[in-house]
Amino acid sequence: MNIELKQFQEKALTELRRLCQMALVNYVQFGQNQIISFTAPTGAGKTIILSALLESIYYGDANYTGNPNSITIWLSDDPELNSQSKDKIELRADRFQFGQCVIISDPEFDQDVLDDGKIYFINTQKLAKSSNLTKHSETRSNTIWETLQNTIRQKGDHLYFVIDEAHRGAKGSEAGKATTIMQKFILGDSEIGLSKMPIVLGMSATVSRFNQLVGNTDSTVHRYEVPANEVRRSGLLKDKITIAYPEEQIANKDMAVLQAATDEWIDKWNRWTQYCQEQHYRYVNPIMLVQVENGQGNSISNTDIADCIAKIEGRYGKHFKEGEVVHAFGSPKTPITVGTLRIPYCEPSKIAEKEGVKIVFFKDALSTGWDCPRAEAMMSFRRASDSTYIAQLLGRMIRTPLQMRVQVDETLNEVKLFLPHFNQDTVDEVVKKLKDIEGGELPTDVSASGLHSSQTQTLSVRPIQAPNASAVAPQSDGWTVTSGDSNSHPANPSNSQAAQILVAPQTAQESSSIQIPTVQNTLSTTQHQEAPSQETAESTTDNNIPRTPGSHTAPSVAVQPNPVIPIIDRTSILDFINAQGYPTYSVRKTSVSNYLRSLFDLARLLSQSGINMTAAKEAKHTAARFIYEYIQVLKSEGKYDNLVKKVMEFRLAQNSFDAMGERIDNYVSQSLFSTTDSDIDRQFNVSESKLGSEGIGPQYVDDYSTPDDELAAYIDVIIFAGDTHQLEQLQEWAAVEFHGLKDRHRADILTADQRVKEKYDKIAKDGDPVSELIWNLPYDIVIPTDRDGELFSDHLYVDGTGKARFKLNTWEAAVLAEERQNPDFVCWLRNVDRKPWALCIPYVLDNDDKPKYPDFIIVRKTSNGYQLDVLEPHGSQYTDNLAIAKGLAKYAVNAPQFGRIQLIRLTDGPGNTKTLHRLDMTNSLLRAKVLHANSNEELNSIFNNFAISYR
Repeated sequence: MNIELKQFQEKALTELRRLCQMALVNYVQFGQNQIISFTAPTGAGKTIILSALLESIYYGDANYTGNPNSITIWLSDDPELNSQSKDKIELRADRFQFGQCVIISDPEFDQDVLDDGKIYFINTQKLAKSSNLTKHSETRSNTIWETLQNTIRQKGDHLYFVIDEAHRGAKGSEAGKATTIMQKFILGDSEIGLSKMPIVLGMSATVSRFNQLVGNTDSTVHRYEVPANEVRRSGLLKDKITIAYPEEQIANKDMAVLQAATDEWIDKWNRWTQYCQEQHYRYVNPIMLVQVENGQGNSISNTDIADCIAKIEGRYGKHFKEGEVVHAFGSPKTPITVGTLRIPYCEPSKIAEKEGVKIVFFKDALSTGWDCPRAEAMMSFRRASDSTYIAQLLGRMIRTPLQMRVQVDETLNEVKLFLPHFNQDTVDEVVKKLKDIEGGELPTDVSASGLHSSQTQTLSVRPIQAPNASAVAPQSDGWTVTSGDSNSHPANPSNSQAAQILVAPQTAQESSSIQIPTVQNTLSTTQHQEAPSQETAESTTDNNIPRTPGSHTAPSVAVQPNPVIPIIDRTSILDFINAQGYPTYSVRKTSVSNYLRSLFDLARLLSQSGINMTAAKEAKHTAARFIYEYIQVLKSEGKYDNLVKKVMEFRLAQNSFDAMGERIDNYVSQSLFSTTDSDIDRQFNVSESKLGSEGIGPQYVDDYSTPDDELAAYIDVIIFAGDTHQLEQLQEWAAVEFHGLKDRHRADILTADQRVKEKYDKIAKDGDPVSELIWNLPYDIVIPTDRDGELFSDHLYVDGTGKARFKLNTWEAAVLAEERQNPDFVCWLRNVDRKPWALCIPYVLDNDDKPKYPDFIIVRKTSNGYQLDVLEPHGSQYTDNLAIAKGLAKYAVNAPQFGRIQLIRLTDGPGNTKTLHRLDMTNSLLRAKVLHANSNEELNSIFNNFAISYR
């Protein structure tokens, strides 16, 4: 494979290869037909995993010998999906040669048996009774059924049959037909003379779906399922799909919602442009999908496509060029002309690779055979009765364009769908259908939201407020006028012409980041937030917040007078935070079994990024030295020669295998033979696999062999890999070295670009059940909206109006109010639970590692600059009190950069007063007492005797 598989994909590949080998043994020796059920959520890369599996079956790997004469038949119910699968195999599985993948079509195919070494693709339509393939004719001497039966009979010991999950896309009666045809290969069909396929490998999004297809077969069934949470962690999928619908009847709502969808698309384009510029990635070039209604008579569609284009161009600010708008209508598959714009046809599977495409019109042809990670917004004119079509399409949109999660801007990890003809109930039906089609445990969150009542709020440290289209902002000295790129990027959709935004001159601290005018999503909470009542407005206490001397910010947009807001240099604060290297943690339940992989992943990252050019080479040299020292010990103890003899000789024995594919050594050895060079090579390859396939074996050969006796070095590696204890010792060394590399280069990661940081976080998370990471905040976040919450203008992240809305409980409100009275106070951060950017502190409860997300991060300005505090209000009634206190205490040792790390309680004072009592874990004496406490009662005593109060 010419791509690096994700860890969960490699795990799936290893297990599927083992199951295939077991299935082959069972079929060849016992005549038992075999079925392997491979289940993985949408977006897991099932076709990529299967491509790697077939490459291993045909050409072998370190653990298994391949058979280049293997034959694979790949069945789906859609020719477009077959074409897509074929393209993926040819593109990614580079050991396959040109011409090995063959699509079986009617006109030319007529063979007695299938050819060895080929992968054949066929769809269920070609197997229907009406298909030419199933009939004899003057030009066809073999029906496809006869060809398949002959292949089973003559070549069944190296024949594999893959059933793709394409029946997901079958519609109406066609779904039943497809299922019936697929079952012929599982159950056999005496009427057409077809036996059951020897080995069937079925891949699907849900276990139940394939179980229904298998039916009551007497074949042996093996199963492997990829957990949805592993796919979610991989970064291959967007975090969230939001489905927006109008909450009330509005005039011409179709086009009003289309304009809102266009604004979302333009906003995503601007954000992606900024991200790709700053991180030096290739441009994503987001696409907007427009799903129109079917037509009647000679009409292409009942939706007015010309009006759609006019409305989109009105928000876009300019006319589209030919090729920027395409259609994927099933009919006609030719260009169409709308007004003066020629709209070419584009096959669904080709859309993603055509970078110039901006808008795609379609009906329902995109529901199968298509994936387009660039699709960032979609508008559907379909009615509520078409919920299945819409759900099918959503499953195609959830992959990430860069195959990783974006940390800088959370909005780039979600996709939005706009449905003007739906309401809450019908949207819920779409969500239900999506989960049914794509698998009940979706690795992506799906939520419904009214157009003007979004469940989330998009906040930023550099908010840019869209100007009011009806107002004309004055231009004055020091301001510049900017607009969208007239050549390649969408303009701001604030009015019908190319929008102009007044952008304040950047401060010195802000100038290092590229400022691109970004239009706030017109459907977001921030744009349609109802005006706060006088009581609510007063509760934000804007005028009571102390200003920090020397802090500053320039307003991004000046259109209308705004309420007085605190001057907070948010960008400067965020840059300060991200430069400090504050520790945060990833806590997961799965155990780590391969530190060798983690070590070499980290070493390669350090070498490739230029942080430590020799890290990977040094790791291999040190590991090779590990083998050398072991061999020297064996020689000194007189054990080496005997082990060499075992490697160089093998006993000829007749092997038998049980039903599980395990060898049974119940035959007497007959004679001894010398091992050939090819046997040594095979054993060496197996040994290198045990060493993680990281090049340790070849490095040992390079470092310690002599030109006259290179074979001895190969044998040394085989001996070492055959000692389980030594492999365990190597893993222990790798764990120590892995953590050492992390510690030595922590500061270097802080100053690396975002791409390196993202890869580092992934490696670190895979390295330990509790992994120490570097706390890194994004510029933009998306968090839940508290409908009845309070508006705050001193939060670190705010919307285009300079505010954020949060609902605080009594304790939290009391803590924040007291902090605001501190003359050093600048701003605060709501540390939202389980957000990827949230500060996480581990603690141990009942011998299990748990994550804790403290409620508040407080930013203060002292004489030495910014200072951050971690505050956790936590009631004494909770059983985890002591565990969390100890977690905070341990964290204080590892994070001396923080000013205060406090566990806080609200207690009753004289009369009806309430008092906050604080345990500050940065106090070493107090910290020691907490760490030595053995019960919540002891912790209560520490609070009573040592807690501080600011009143």
